[in-house]
Amino acid sequence: MKNCNPNAIPADPNAPLYSKDINNEEDCSAPYREAVGCLMFLAVVSRPDIMFAVSQVSRFLSNPKRNHWNAVKRIFKYLKGTENVGLLYTGKEETLIAYSDADFAGDLDTRKSTTGYLTSIAGAPVTWSSHIQKCVSRSTTESEYIAALETSQEVMWLRIFLQELGFLTEVPTKLFVDNQSAIQLVKNTEYHKRTKHIDVKYHYIRECVENGSLTVCHVPSEDQLADILTKSLPKEKFVKNREALFIV
Repeated sequence: MKNCNPNAIPADPNAPLYSKDINNEEDCSAPYREAVGCLMFLAVVSRPDIMFAVSQVSRFLSNPKRNHWNAVKRIFKYLKGTENVGLLYTGKEETLIAYSDADFAGDLDTRKSTTGYLTSIAGAPVTWSSHIQKCVSRSTTESEYIAALETSQEVMWLRIFLQELGFLTEVPTKLFVDNQSAIQLVKNTEYHKRTKHIDVKYHYIRECVENGSLTVCHVPSEDQLADILTKSLPKEKFVKNREALFIV
């Protein structure tokens, strides 16, 4: 792939991936598992912009098809064109902030939603994740609420870690969510008929808000930085999101 033509985005928003062989394609004989393993290391350590694309292709390790291998090669083509791109920590923002987002029923095989979150300090992300939720959500509100809960767990771990390093974390960490219904569900502990089926463990975020460790804020969808971790974005939106993350 050293002499390949670069791509502008790591995942094609117009080419969804399935596990089923809908086009009667032959099994892939390429080193699929090895390639995805290399990409996963890079996505976890220093390149959140490819996290969703790598997470998506990693779902087909057991039985990859030719279209899955083409998706892997597309990621390499994107990396070829962004060899000099990396995270820039400016040090201007000293407080910890977090973003959470969800793509409702984004997995076309299981119809489970995708959680994407990131935490940022010193001007750029320090932790990020993109993964399938463990349960099937019945609404966008539910999927966003679960994503916010998973983000709150990461935030609480980081707050404890920063305290051990000597940083004061008395100010509540801001968690930005772009779904108003999910925010209301966090703040309102009253009985909700349509959400009573949500597991008790997912209400942990309410406790974080009540004890002053976390505050949930609304952010417009166009400014949701975690959007890059939940779905394949068009080129213009992808580049805008990437630059907002100080991946320059």
